[in-house]
Amino acid sequence: MKIRHYLICYDIADKKRLYRVRKVAYSFAFGGQKSAIESYLSQKELDKLAKRLFLKIDIEKDKINIIEVEERVILLGKAKRLIFDKGTIVV
Repeated sequence: MKIRHYLICYDIADKKRLYRVRKVAYSFAFGGQKSAIESYLSQKELDKLAKRLFLKIDIEKDKINIIEVEERVILLGKAKRLIFDKGTIVV
């Protein structure tokens, strides 16, 4: 099972939906701030996350981007590259 690094960014128009989306997103999060979080996910976990988030949003008003971080990453300041070969991360 290959684990990949993702950045999840969201812009939710309604406070109640924002709370619900944030709760789901942070249940998969490794780190991040406000509406941009990092996750290390298998394909199965990614599919589960996307499905759960989709059910929480208004597709006409809200936006969620799930972006796979590629191999070439520029890290600045205290940022560190973390490598995970297998397993699940529980925060």
